[in-house]
Amino acid sequence: MILKRVLWYVFAGLSIAIGLYPIGYFFIDSDAGLLSTKDALLLSSVFWNIGFYVHISMGGLALLVGWIQFSVQFRNKNLSLHRSIGKVYIFSVFLAAIAGACIGFFATGGPIAATGFVSLGVIWFVTTISAYQSARTGHIRHHQKMMIYSYAACFAAVTLRLWLPLLSNLMGGFIPAYRMVAWLCWVPNLVVAYALVKKLDRKAIA
Repeated sequence: MILKRVLWYVFAGLSIAIGLYPIGYFFIDSDAGLLSTKDALLLSSVFWNIGFYVHISMGGLALLVGWIQFSVQFRNKNLSLHRSIGKVYIFSVFLAAIAGACIGFFATGGPIAATGFVSLGVIWFVTTISAYQSARTGHIRHHQKMMIYSYAACFAAVTLRLWLPLLSNLMGGFIPAYRMVAWLCWVPNLVVAYALVKKLDRKAIA
């Protein structure tokens, strides 16, 4: 029970911290952070800049509000608020996932990284829309499952920042690490989500 509570606080803390992280991009120079890995031509592209800032701002918002939806106590006591937050999450993901998939084609690291990030954007979008449609039609169990997958994809923003510095040191450079993290930031998350969904199924049967 104590471990579960600690893990919940870590999960919530990371979601909030990385959810707020994109704010910094509005106050830093274009040669700082991940932007320092982009070439000048890409950074001067209006299309790419719109996609980038929509992705980080809406993705940050989704990460920031989505974690609380998994609190059973909160959901049961604040059903109306749960639905309102859900609408904010759905809208945020709709924009963030599309923008992320678009700018993913220009990912640092070439086709390997690009395929990883574009795939993430597509999966994030599809699972979220499926969750929304299930809620609208009253299929709550399926809605819960799809939201687990959706937020697992959303949480890639956190796991990317956990993996990247470690891999950069182990692999001796940013580019090879970024190619790997383009997949490692979300594939294990979906494996964990699958385990949670199966646990949910077992509880339903019991």
